[in-house]
Amino acid sequence: MNRLFHLPRTAVVLLAWFVGCTVWAAQGVDAGRAIYLEGQLASGAPLQASRDGGTTLVGKDAACVNCHRRSGYGGQEGRSTIPPITGLYLFHPRNLEAEHDLPYVAGMRGERDPYTDSTLARALREGLDAQGRALSFLMPHFALGDADMAALIGYLRQLDKSRVPGVDDGTLHLATIITPDAEPRKRQGMLAVLNQFFADRNIRQPKMPAHMFTSGKTAYSKSMFRSHQQWQLHVWELSGPPSGWQKQLEKFLAREPVFAVISGLGGKTWEPVNAFCEAAALPCLFPNVDLPVDRAGSHYGLYFSKGVVLEAELIANRLLDGTAPLRNVLQVYRAGDVGEAAAQSLAMQLKQLDVHISSTVLAADAPAEAVAATLEHAAPGDVQILWLRPADIAALPLSPSGDAVVYMSGLMGELENTPLPPAWRGQTHMTYPFDLPDARRVRVDFALGWFNLRKIAVTALQVQADTYLACGLLSETLNHMADNLVRDYLLERMQDLLEHRVVTGYYPRLALANGQYFASKGGYIVHFADASGRRVIAEQGWTVP
Repeated sequence: MNRLFHLPRTAVVLLAWFVGCTVWAAQGVDAGRAIYLEGQLASGAPLQASRDGGTTLVGKDAACVNCHRRSGYGGQEGRSTIPPITGLYLFHPRNLEAEHDLPYVAGMRGERDPYTDSTLARALREGLDAQGRALSFLMPHFALGDADMAALIGYLRQLDKSRVPGVDDGTLHLATIITPDAEPRKRQGMLAVLNQFFADRNIRQPKMPAHMFTSGKTAYSKSMFRSHQQWQLHVWELSGPPSGWQKQLEKFLAREPVFAVISGLGGKTWEPVNAFCEAAALPCLFPNVDLPVDRAGSHYGLYFSKGVVLEAELIANRLLDGTAPLRNVLQVYRAGDVGEAAAQSLAMQLKQLDVHISSTVLAADAPAEAVAATLEHAAPGDVQILWLRPADIAALPLSPSGDAVVYMSGLMGELENTPLPPAWRGQTHMTYPFDLPDARRVRVDFALGWFNLRKIAVTALQVQADTYLACGLLSETLNHMADNLVRDYLLERMQDLLEHRVVTGYYPRLALANGQYFASKGGYIVHFADASGRRVIAEQGWTVP
């Protein structure tokens, strides 16, 4: 501290000015971010806007992110194209040389004059573009004072990423994450698919010279796409209890910066991994987990389905339809496993019923034989709901009690391959959050054929098919992104393209609207065709709870 007072007076003034400017700039970006993402002014008041025709938008409904998205790169609104509004696209000079360095984004307006701060403020307030022409009727007129306007424009300028982690000349770095409680056979199968997919793609897309990594879709450029980059896989294997995973992941990322996480494999919880990805703004694409994280405010995790929580919703939907009288509902699960969260979700959904809901909890380390003892005291006519893994299912009593109605988790119990004792099959309804075996056969055959040609052992078909699907989706999305490798844009383009995917593996349809994170929304309740076989029959059509 004493050294500061020995500096010349001019140096002290300049230092204070620099610190003040830095703090003001950071505060300005934060204020602009709140306007853009939340529709909240620096004063805390809600942003207000209006459209021609009298429509008024307030707060989050007026936030720029609703149309221009988190990346600022826009997208499609019906038949209308929403243009990019980051500083690079708003202020770029209108000349041939600049166009060569402008990464391609659908909807970019390369034919107009560049904005200035004053003409951009006019566009936001009055709906007139840089040349004074009326903007689309979709563009609201915003009520922004000078300070809030400056903050928003400052935020738009800093949305452009000059360097994205995990992207360098010729290589795109990607990670997959494996928790220590992941099943070994699933780990083996997933890694076999990932390693082979990366190897295949790198052969098909040879590494290109660094000078060719510029845009290939701007109005004038004829150079190559960055889709010719080689992919490098980093396998981040976690150890120890979940409380230490986030710190491990932070060290992995610092040592091996990556652009995104692809696939991955979890056991009882994915929560610390999700928290890490959200904090790092790191896309986590379709991990193989039975209990995805479903939390308001999450942005960076995409999943194929809600897993066991979707199964709980399917059971609740059936029990709440009133077709069968209910007296008691007994749920059975192991402490700490994903069935615990599913049981809690179902209990919350059934609260509106005048019915007694109880749970029998197996200790995490209890032997499988303890399952039989848990059901000895089940009353006749109880609805029994089993959130159990195959080893516990195999240890069930030889037959269910009395006229019990039984529901079981298909996801946890290995679907039609479950070791459910024969006597249980006539009384058991199983949740099935996938397309039925015969209906999905052709789509899954694409993956099976690929595995067969490359001599990949099928150790966990559903996990391996999902991993293959996730890799294919990533490859297609990156090709559509051309050289504009920005993390938020990756998620947005994947959401836009997903519903057009024809080969969807285990799922009848995949779609992600803006702000959605679960691509498959429904499932079936099925029963077994007979006591000895694996054939299942749907009891209703595809249901979205």
